[in-house]
Amino acid sequence: SFLISWFEDFLARKWSSEKRFGLEGCEVLIPALKMIINKSSEAGIESVIMGMPHRGRLNVLANVVRKDLDQIFCQFDPKLEAADEGSGDVKYHLGMYHERINRETDKNITLSLMANPSHLVAVDPVVQGKTKAEQFYRGDTEGRRVMSILMHGDAAFAGQGVVYETFHLSELPSYTTHGTIHVVVNNQIGFTTDSRMARSSPYSTDVARVVNAPIFHVNADDPEAVMYVCKVAAEWRNTFNKDVVIDLVCYRRFGHNEMDEPMFTQPLMYKQIRKQEHLLKKYADKLISEGVVTLQELEVCVSLYENLITVSKDEKILHIRHWLDSPWPDFFKPDGEPKSMSCPPTGLNEEVLRHIGEVASSIPLKDFAIHSGLSRILRGRADMVAKHTVDWALAEYMAFGSLLKDSIHVRLSGQDSPSPCLDHVLHDQEVDKRFCVPMNHLWPNQALYTVRNSSLSEYGVLGFELGFAMVSPNALVCWEAQFGNFHNTAQCIIDQFISAGQAKWVRHNGIVLLLPHGMEGMGPEHSSARPERFLQMSKDDPDRYQVSDCEVQQLYECNWIVISPFPFDLIKAKVEKYSNAELIWCQEEHKNMGYYDYVRPRFLIVHPKDPMWYVDRDPAAAPATGNKFTHLAELKRFLDTAFNLEAFKGRSF
Repeated sequence: SFLISWFEDFLARKWSSEKRFGLEGCEVLIPALKMIINKSSEAGIESVIMGMPHRGRLNVLANVVRKDLDQIFCQFDPKLEAADEGSGDVKYHLGMYHERINRETDKNITLSLMANPSHLVAVDPVVQGKTKAEQFYRGDTEGRRVMSILMHGDAAFAGQGVVYETFHLSELPSYTTHGTIHVVVNNQIGFTTDSRMARSSPYSTDVARVVNAPIFHVNADDPEAVMYVCKVAAEWRNTFNKDVVIDLVCYRRFGHNEMDEPMFTQPLMYKQIRKQEHLLKKYADKLISEGVVTLQELEVCVSLYENLITVSKDEKILHIRHWLDSPWPDFFKPDGEPKSMSCPPTGLNEEVLRHIGEVASSIPLKDFAIHSGLSRILRGRADMVAKHTVDWALAEYMAFGSLLKDSIHVRLSGQDSPSPCLDHVLHDQEVDKRFCVPMNHLWPNQALYTVRNSSLSEYGVLGFELGFAMVSPNALVCWEAQFGNFHNTAQCIIDQFISAGQAKWVRHNGIVLLLPHGMEGMGPEHSSARPERFLQMSKDDPDRYQVSDCEVQQLYECNWIVISPFPFDLIKAKVEKYSNAELIWCQEEHKNMGYYDYVRPRFLIVHPKDPMWYVDRDPAAAPATGNKFTHLAELKRFLDTAFNLEAFKGRSF
């Protein structure tokens, strides 16, 4: 506690006008985390993945994860420009990955604090997914070697729905991480909202009751009680592999950040807080009065830490990659570029494809009774294999199967992902809970294919799969939406993590989103995957056209792939090949949706001289009509126009 308080005091004195979201009022969080990590290390834990909001993050980085102090302090310097790629993020959002010796157990331990946006508990399912992946790759089927710790503020823990979604993943097959320790920094206030306005439940931690997690409420100004509770919580998790919650009932000595004046909105509360003696002073007096330490010993301890901080060297260069929370060490060269800047061929020989097709058309297990309807599908698939033809489902089988042959793990999850229409999972019609995944019977030494139904959640499950995908580049991790536009309830994960994650945190990820999309008369919620939103967020300059190495360079620079980066070189080649042709942009989506606004300026770069005609539906507020008659009328008008040049001439770009 002495060192923690002094760390916050040092930052406050040296950078008094900077936001840092200090830990004053809950300094006990740092020794609490150390106790949890120490006891878990004793139990055999080798890796701890942590997620937390901004309050206290710099202190956790310095005193728990052991981030170099000079790298923390340089984040306060407004004159330092980042020396590597990316736009970076504010210092109290950054994470880190670090392996060190645990001093209490003399064992190696890896600590990872995940970067997090201002969307406080958005990182929770991401942490759980990363934890699950590390357990998977280590063969840790019971969570004995890898675990997660999630820290929360009281207001977010009670108010954010993703907390509930994450709890409901905690004991599901392919999602459980075998117990998480939740630590709530209970300031009894959220920004300017006190608990009377923030929740309807008696306690901010009541959401944890949905999984019957034990909840320990403890006074954060009683360090010895906190240490006892943390010891018990760590033992609970490592004995029973269930979630547990520690509620640190504390206060926030300053405002939401150091620039805020909390007396404006909570005058009585902060009159009481300002009367509170600092924990450092309170506990020091207790130890001295009990004869545990002397004043001189305490002063020496503080002096040593003060010297440690003040002698840390001033960084001259700021590196964003120093804050990487999930490195891919074998994937990149030292300068950060991929080891290969080429696109090798990915074709397969006929023998491999035939073998995958034959397994996909069979039942690998003996005495396994499948539905008669599926028998017809399998016979039809065998016929396609014999005739060298494929449909979508068989093509997906062959793509996935070829990766499994090359020891690439494939994971597919979502609501109804293993549905019978794709035959990924066959269910025995006579024996309950007996099922077969044919794709796991392709080769003796193949990688595992994981296909699972998820809970009825988008935000939580997509965050989980994102976390799983960030652990290794040698995996295909797919999240499938039931319908394309259902992804909008997971928009936070898409905006804050997937689209911007590499730019903010130099974090790489191979997550694939499968979003069913088609204007087929199924109504406004079951038609559009909203591609225009993804295209708008694509890092793809419409005014820049580079001919040499266009494809590879675009793939290296882009933040994701969406029909984007735009194939300038391929379009140009076709335009030049058919120089006398009429060019038409045709899309089923309404004009203010779909791809029109994205392709228009890019087509003009490639083809600036002649007009480009367009055909689409008129602008609309909803993605599609729900009336069958209207849909058919729109479709007829659309097709008639598309194939009648005279009908739309004059509607050019």
